[in-house]
Amino acid sequence: MEGAGAVGVAFIALVVLGVVVISLRRQRKRAAALDLEDTSWLRRSPVEADPITKRAAVADFHVHGSEARVIFDVPLPDQNDPVLNDLLVDEAVEVVREKRHTLPIDEVTEIVVFAGRGDSREIGRTRLPAPGQLPSALQSDMFTLTHIARDPFAGQFEDELVTHVETQVQVPKDDLGPLSQELRIPLGLERGLRTRGVDPTEASGPELILALLEMFGYEVNPQVDGTFIAIKDKLKTFIRAEPHVPGSYPELDEQLVQKFIVEFGTAGAARGLLITDKLGPFMIHDVEATNPRMRFVTRERIQRFIDSMALG
Repeated sequence: MEGAGAVGVAFIALVVLGVVVISLRRQRKRAAALDLEDTSWLRRSPVEADPITKRAAVADFHVHGSEARVIFDVPLPDQNDPVLNDLLVDEAVEVVREKRHTLPIDEVTEIVVFAGRGDSREIGRTRLPAPGQLPSALQSDMFTLTHIARDPFAGQFEDELVTHVETQVQVPKDDLGPLSQELRIPLGLERGLRTRGVDPTEASGPELILALLEMFGYEVNPQVDGTFIAIKDKLKTFIRAEPHVPGSYPELDEQLVQKFIVEFGTAGAARGLLITDKLGPFMIHDVEATNPRMRFVTRERIQRFIDSMALG
């Protein structure tokens, strides 16, 4: 029996050894197949702006001769915006500063910047002080509004609740029109939205507000089923986003309001915010009066909400 056991152990050892040998051979074949001259890995696919570093999304970066070319995946306005262009040119310098650790820029004398959705276009360029020498680093919060002392989002919960007459509107029989036709977004906020990949002319109400939250220093983390947790100064805000789907009923469903109340109650957050570009039913006033930790930003309130940010 002992001899049989020894044979079994030896057999298992041979099997394991065989697996290891085969694995090593496969790894060597893969290594031999690598093209060390291939630098395509330096070109990364478009990524969303990082809510922590507040950077515009980079669609492509490469060095061509003496030029370092940076392409931003951001929606540009129809009309040329020199200020937005200058902001993105400054941001491109920071992109090159990060990339120089993986790609030599010793011969680079100029940074050329492109931006756009789909077809990108050149929006500006800047010459370096000397080949491979970058100017001084800029502040990392160039696309944020965290320097504003009063947080307008916190103000929605801290200020005395007032029921505005304009929230009592007649629900239209036909569908709602584009939200952008009803909003006036200050140019400064619009530029910040575009650097985050949000086109104010096409975005839904929830997309606008969530991007603005990030601009004011909130870390916005997606959860499930259209919900988010926004954190700032260790304070958690539970958010439900309910965009209007063309052809659907234009007023927020009261059952969804009840669902939001339950979700907020189990989320363990200090505040709850429902954002929608649908019209709000009158019952939301009763909910807010009963629980001041809950607020609704409905279609007829979005403009006032944006105005409070601009004045914050």
